[in-house]
Amino acid sequence: LLSWYFIHLQQVLIKLVSNMPRICARAISPAAQSQFDQSKQPANSSPSLSILSMSDKPQLYSYFRSSCSWRVRIALNLAGLEVEQVPIHLVRNGGEQHSQEYKKLNPLEQVPTLLIDGLLLTQSVAIMEYIHDTHPEANILPEDPKVKAKVRMITELICSGIQSIQNLSVMQKHSQDQVERMAWSKHWITVGFRALEKVLENTAGECCVGDKVTMADCCIVPQVYNAVRFSVDMSEFPIISRINENLSSRPEFKAAHPSQQPDCPEELR
Repeated sequence: LLSWYFIHLQQVLIKLVSNMPRICARAISPAAQSQFDQSKQPANSSPSLSILSMSDKPQLYSYFRSSCSWRVRIALNLAGLEVEQVPIHLVRNGGEQHSQEYKKLNPLEQVPTLLIDGLLLTQSVAIMEYIHDTHPEANILPEDPKVKAKVRMITELICSGIQSIQNLSVMQKHSQDQVERMAWSKHWITVGFRALEKVLENTAGECCVGDKVTMADCCIVPQVYNAVRFSVDMSEFPIISRINENLSSRPEFKAAHPSQQPDCPEELR
């Protein structure tokens, strides 16, 4: 009888060990499982596209000159949040954002992507709203509903009405000729800035809405950079230029500038 007992116990243990991977898989979250899967990649796999990090900091998948990433960097700085940046080069080898590894994080194949508090977030405005909700002391969205609506209006004017039309993927679809791409971007930024200048006539103080830095200011500085890059005549937009000059001198904005990012080429620093 004792011999039968030990044989039966051995069979139970064998079955338990063989089913252990499935038991463990049910016990961990999908995000944790994804990190575990990434950790099994060979040593020569691309470290820039791994979602597993030894750091406890949030991870920001970013490109130094991406205006969408830039506005998020400003918001993070205003909230006093340190992140680990994971560079995603938008041009090299056809664009690292199109890799299978990165598409698992961001199906739209764009930057930024932020891993924070167990969340995987894409879309810069949604990320900035989350930063506000978790760090309201940064005050990038005012409490007053009317003032908040103005901030959101200007934010969307820039992000949806201007920047998205001159985004890299749109320019690539429009033309393969660099001169034509430049002309396209210059045209649509100019059109958008004419509208933005009119709106700011009624909302601006030192900043886009009054005298306090908000989410709208996180968006305007990168867009002015794009305007200059695409040869927009900024003399036509004195209010935008004044706000940009005021904001660009602030430490949170300086630290977010493309030239200060780890993936910025030496010749552009």
